[in-house]
Amino acid sequence: MESVDFEAALGALPEGYSEGIYEGRRYGVSLRRSDDGRRNSLFARELAGTDIVSFNLYRLGSGNASLKPCEMSAEKVRDFVLGFRLAASNP
Repeated sequence: MESVDFEAALGALPEGYSEGIYEGRRYGVSLRRSDDGRRNSLFARELAGTDIVSFNLYRLGSGNASLKPCEMSAEKVRDFVLGFRLAASNP
């Protein structure tokens, strides 16, 4: 899984709250970006279940990104961001 694909998928998500589908289940997603774009924070909750996805992504001075999942695997985070699809109508 390419970092470029992950960052492109994350960049395509709107800031603030949105809803969408991942693996056939509906999620509410909150995404915050710092003004300088160096800090990104995502929290997603399955709306009819108990699953969550949460992470911070930091863009370092070297140009690299540092992914910091919150008590879950980086693979789960990447799979979610790459597989999440926005709902046709969002709140």
